[in-house]
Amino acid sequence: MSNDILFSVQNGIGIIQLNRPQALNALTHDMCIPLEQHLRSWAKDAAVRAVIIKGSGEKAFCAGGDIRKLADRGPDGVQYRKSFWYDEYRCNTLIGEYPKPFIALIDGIFMGGGVGLSVHGSHRIISEFAHFAMPETGIGLFPDVGGTYFLPRCPGELGVYLGLTGARLKGADILTAGVATHFVPRASMAALEQGLIDAAPTDKAGIDAVVAKFATDPGPSQLAERKTEIDRRFGGESVAAVMAALEADPSPFSIEQAGIIRAKSPTSVKLTFAQLRRGRSLSLRDCMKLEWRICNHVAVGHDFYEGVRAVIIDKDHKPKWQPARLEDVTDAEIEAYFAPVSDGELLFD
Repeated sequence: MSNDILFSVQNGIGIIQLNRPQALNALTHDMCIPLEQHLRSWAKDAAVRAVIIKGSGEKAFCAGGDIRKLADRGPDGVQYRKSFWYDEYRCNTLIGEYPKPFIALIDGIFMGGGVGLSVHGSHRIISEFAHFAMPETGIGLFPDVGGTYFLPRCPGELGVYLGLTGARLKGADILTAGVATHFVPRASMAALEQGLIDAAPTDKAGIDAVVAKFATDPGPSQLAERKTEIDRRFGGESVAAVMAALEADPSPFSIEQAGIIRAKSPTSVKLTFAQLRRGRSLSLRDCMKLEWRICNHVAVGHDFYEGVRAVIIDKDHKPKWQPARLEDVTDAEIEAYFAPVSDGELLFD
C-alpha cells in the first residue's frame, strides 16, 4: 500500500493521514482505494468508535485532486478520470453516510477534493490556517465531490455565491458558510487530537464535549456581514438574473463579483447554477449520481482541458472558453450534462 495515505487505530479511534505534503496532500486514485477499504472495515468493527482524518505538514489538509493527471487527454488519462471520479465519489458518499463520528482536522488549505473528504463528516474542525474554496468554474469544471449537496445547504444563497465565484474563505467565514463546525487554533490541534484519542468518545455528544475544551471564537465574519447583500444578488432563478442584479448595483463588491464570474468558464457557471438548484431537493446519493453523469460529459468537452492548461500547466491565465460568453450557452446545452452516460450510473454497495 502507498505511503501517500496512512492508517492506524489508537484507543478505538481510526486515524487517516493524508501524506503527500510535497503535493499539498493532493488526492490520487491510489489513495481513494485504501481509503474506502478502511472506512468500510472500520464501520463494521465494534472496536473502532470514531474516525479522524488529517493532513501531513503545515500547508494543507488536502488541496484537491491531482488535476494535471485528470486532464491527461491520452488513453491512460481517460481511464484514470473514470476510475478516480468513480471511487472518489463513493468515498464522499461513504463519509456522508458514515455510521460513526467522522472528524476532520483541517489545518491548512482544503479545496475541491479536500472538501469532499471533510465537509460530509460529522465534525469539521478548522484552524486559523484553513483556506476553503471550490474553484472549479475557473478551470472549466464544476463544484463536485458533493458540492451539489452541501452548497445548496449553506445558509441563504452563500452556496451559489461560493460555487459561481470560487471565493476563498478563512476562519470565521468558513463557519458562517456551514462548511466547518468548530474553530480550534493550530497551537491546540495536536492536544485536541490526543484528547479525542484518550477520551475515545462513541457519539456526537462525547466528541462535542472534548472539542469544547479547545474550541475558541475565531472573531467576526465578513461573510456574515455581507450575507444579506449576497442573498439579494445571488437569489435569482437564472444566471442571467444573478448577473443582472450584480451589474445593476454600483457597489464595489457587486462590480467585483460580476467581473469574477464573467472570467470563469461560461459553460461551467451555467452548469454550476443548474446543478445547485437541482441539488436542493436531492439526497446525497442522488447528488453524487448526478455528479458522476456531469463529470463524464465534462470530460469529453473543451473547457476543462483549456482551463487546466491556462491555470495549472501554462499558467498564462488566459483561457479561451468555448462558448466565450454566458449569453451564448444555451439551456439545451446545459440540460445535456445531466443525461445518463454510456458507462452506466454510479453504484453503491
